[in-house]
Amino acid sequence: MIPFTIRFEPRERLSRWINIWVPVAAIVLALVIAGAVLAVSGHNPFTTYQQIIQAAFTQPGAFTQTLVSTTPLLFTGLAAAVAFRMRIWNIGAEGQLYLGSIAAAGVGLYLQSLPAPIVVLAMMVSGAIAGSLWAAIPGTLRAYFNTNEILTSLFLNYVADYLMYYLIFDSTSFWRDLTSPAARVFPQGKTLAASGNWPALTIFTIAVPLGLIVAVGVSGLLWGMIRGTRYGFEMRVMGDAPRAASHAGMNIRRKIISIMFVSGAVAGLGGASQVGDFRHVLDPRGLEQAQFGYTGIVVAALARYNPISAILAALGIGVLTNAGLALQGPNFPIGLTGTMEGILLFCVLGSEIFARYHVRVHRTRKPLAAHRAGQVRPAAPAAAPVEMALTGGGEQAS
Repeated sequence: MIPFTIRFEPRERLSRWINIWVPVAAIVLALVIAGAVLAVSGHNPFTTYQQIIQAAFTQPGAFTQTLVSTTPLLFTGLAAAVAFRMRIWNIGAEGQLYLGSIAAAGVGLYLQSLPAPIVVLAMMVSGAIAGSLWAAIPGTLRAYFNTNEILTSLFLNYVADYLMYYLIFDSTSFWRDLTSPAARVFPQGKTLAASGNWPALTIFTIAVPLGLIVAVGVSGLLWGMIRGTRYGFEMRVMGDAPRAASHAGMNIRRKIISIMFVSGAVAGLGGASQVGDFRHVLDPRGLEQAQFGYTGIVVAALARYNPISAILAALGIGVLTNAGLALQGPNFPIGLTGTMEGILLFCVLGSEIFARYHVRVHRTRKPLAAHRAGQVRPAAPAAAPVEMALTGGGEQAS
C-alpha cells in the first residue's frame, strides 16, 4: 500500500475558461446524480428530463410561466448577492419583499385614479423605499452595535409576515376588502384597479413580465456599480479585505448601511412586482408559501454573487420550480423537485474548490516490509551542523 497526501494549492491566476468549464461540469454531474436519484425512486431519468423541458419551454404558455417563476427569484437573488458580496449576510429579503408588497399595494390603491404609468412608477418607488427602510434596521444594528445581521434580518421576516396577516385578517385596514360579498365570507385584500396592473411585453406568444425586464436592468446596474465605480471598488475591498479597508480610511459603517439599503430596495422591488405583475392584491398566504426570499439565497449562491450570473441562476431555478409544479402528482412528489435543486446547489458550490485550487496528489513511498510490520525504522540523525563564525582574523569553527 502506498500512502499519499492531497494538497490544495491556490491558483495564481483564474482563467476565463476555468470559470466556464467548471460550472458546466458541475451541472452535468448534478444531472447524472439527479438521474440516479430518479431511477432509484422509480422514475425514468430521460423521460423526466424530457417532461421538464416540455413543462418549462415547449408546451404552449410554458415559457411564459417559467418567466413568471423566474421574476421574483431574480429580485431576491440580486438582493442577497449584492449584500453577500460585501460579506453582509442579509437573510431578510423575504421580509423586505413583504414590505415592498404592502407599500406597492397601498400606493396602487390610493393612486388608482391617476394614469397607469404614474401608478406603476409610484408602486416601484414605494416598494423599493419600503424594502430599503426595512433592511436598514439590521444594517444599522450591525454598523453601530455589531449585532449579528443574520439573526436580526431573519427575525424581521416574521415581523413583516405577521404585519401582512394583521392588515388583511385581523384589522379593518386600508388594504382589506370590506365591501365585496366574497370578503365577508373570507378576509381578503382589495384588488388593484386596471391602472395598477403592470403591462407585459409580448414577443410572439411569450409574455415577458415588466418586473422581469426591470430585474434584468437592475442586474446590469448592480454589475456596473460593482465593477466600474469607486463605491463598487470600496465594496469589493471591504468584502475581500476588511482590515485593509479600515486602514485605508473607508467608512465601513456607512458602507454597511448603504449596501443594506440597496439590497432591501431590490427585494422591495420584487414585492412590488408580485403585486403589480401577478397577484394584483396583497396576498399574505400566497407570498408566505412561495418563500421567494429564502430561495433567492440559493440563486445568489449558484451565481457566486455575480449580478449577471444571477439571471441564469434564477432562470434555472425557475425552470425547476415551474416544471416541478407541472410534474407534481401522486407518483411525483414535490419533495423530489426540491431534492434535485439541492443536488444542483451542492455540485455547483462544491465545484468552487476546483475553480480556485489545484488539486495535487503526492505519493509517499515506504519500505514494504516495514510497512507490513507496522513500523518504519527512523532515519539516522543528521550530522550536527557546523556553524562558522567570522572573526577579525579569519574563520572559527564552533
